[in-house]
Amino acid sequence: MKQILFSTLITLSSVPFLAAQDSRTVTEPTLPPVCTSLDAQLSISGRSLAPTDEDKLDTARIQQALDHCGKGQGVLLRTHESNNAFLSGPLELREGVTLIVDKGATLFASRNPAVYEKSSGSCGLVNDQGNGCNPLISAKHISGAGVMGDGVIDGRGGEKLLGKDVTWWDLAEQARAGGRQQVPRIIVTDTADNFTIYRITLKNSPNFHIVYNHGDGFTVWGLKIDTPKRGARNTDGVDPGAGSKNITITHSYIRTGDDNVAIKGSTGGVTNMTVSHNHFYWGHGMSIGSETYGGVSKIRVSDLSLDGPDNGIRIKSNGSRGGLTHDVVYDDVCVRDSPNPITLDTGYTAAGTVEGNSPPTMRDITLRDVRVSGGGKISFNGYAKDYRVAATLDNVLLTDAAPYTYAIHHADLIIGPGPSNLKLSGGVDSTLQGAPSNGKAASCSDKFVSFPKE
Repeated sequence: MKQILFSTLITLSSVPFLAAQDSRTVTEPTLPPVCTSLDAQLSISGRSLAPTDEDKLDTARIQQALDHCGKGQGVLLRTHESNNAFLSGPLELREGVTLIVDKGATLFASRNPAVYEKSSGSCGLVNDQGNGCNPLISAKHISGAGVMGDGVIDGRGGEKLLGKDVTWWDLAEQARAGGRQQVPRIIVTDTADNFTIYRITLKNSPNFHIVYNHGDGFTVWGLKIDTPKRGARNTDGVDPGAGSKNITITHSYIRTGDDNVAIKGSTGGVTNMTVSHNHFYWGHGMSIGSETYGGVSKIRVSDLSLDGPDNGIRIKSNGSRGGLTHDVVYDDVCVRDSPNPITLDTGYTAAGTVEGNSPPTMRDITLRDVRVSGGGKISFNGYAKDYRVAATLDNVLLTDAAPYTYAIHHADLIIGPGPSNLKLSGGVDSTLQGAPSNGKAASCSDKFVSFPKE
């Protein structure tokens, strides 16, 4: 393998007016030295694998290589002659070890629910039980591990399960009527400090693509997530949550069937996070929530394009899972053709009842140099008189004459120092400091770029 080293492109603290909240000094990762190279023994047929290859699992040899690799090194999955595919069930990363998928190679997730089940018959169905499936790749109680490379990991969420007439995504749709879809995720970490995702392409996860919990130090750089807009329910892109801190997501491209990024402030909360220099396409937007009961704070989002998402800038919670979200800044953001370009909402219903014993509050939220086009609904919806939404709008501008609607309840809004032409009058139990006015918006033309080709 040709070893590629990269010099630092930026220091994230260099963004004007926006102190990076990841307390680390984050630079572009490098691929580690390879301890073991594994040659592909399967070939892609169409966009997947031939039915006759579905029992030819590479799980054991990949896991054995990971188990015997030294810290600071990586296991490389590479093409060999006409073979370019690997097939695997659950894999566990080890201390300081990176899984590298080389350019041209694809790691396919098995379609057999039995290989993921935590107990007999627990995966590949809808029921009322807890999580019954192991992820494709896990990292537990280790540090310095990662997933890298210019290849692809395909979760195959839209393909039928072996021996069944449903896909993983069909199970997610069935769960709308009640119950939980028992399906795997692609990458799940728990207490994995200094974890790195670099340059890899993830596709078609049955559920969330990446989950990072209880960790200190998470870098996502050059990631591509490419999953359909419709029919891929609950396929969040990157979900930091549950007691995680010092997180950077940068130089990445994400389009998926649910939240592009969702900050899940459950037990332990999420803090010190930077989201910079990214491009999001279809999906449910740059989200915080719906869980905020553990608290979300010190979040900085800068240089972001959101092109055609269902939601753009979004903080969502409700009375059953709310807490304090504060010290959040969005700077230099362009939103185009979204039905809900700006949504700060405490009445989110998809994940629980609106009312409850855990009311949400959002304060110290700043939107700076935000440009919106294509129309849509703009919402600042506080929960109640004592649990409000408080936001500052500094140079927040609608850049076209498309129709916009507004929902404002229990909100305290400040315009300035830059202008905002949002029509914010008439809110219920709300206050407004400053008067709406027009301003000259910076162009977004260089921010909306095509999704990269493989």
